[in-house]
Amino acid sequence: MASSKEYLNYVLEQLTEVEGITARPMMGEYVLYCQGKVVGGMYDDRLLLKPAPTALRLLREAGLEIQMEQPYNGAKQMLLADTDHRELLCRMVQAVADELPAPKKKK
Repeated sequence: MASSKEYLNYVLEQLTEVEGITARPMMGEYVLYCQGKVVGGMYDDRLLLKPAPTALRLLREAGLEIQMEQPYNGAKQMLLADTDHRELLCRMVQAVADELPAPKKKK
């Protein structure tokens, strides 16, 4: 099952407070970028983020369960994000982007 355009629009709406959020379609799903860095993706109408230490800490501080899921067979586990907690979601996405290295320049 691929992610729906409606789910993509909902997630992007939830993340309007974060600067530089974009998404690109990829094989029926969507890759989520923050300031040019891949921070996660939408898989089967689930938002999965890279499990950066700060994002995990934010979840613990909020008293929420850390849930890891596999986006597809053979992929690394990723952090399942709760898209209904807008403020926490924005902080988590920004935290993941802040911890990732700058994207490499294309030749």
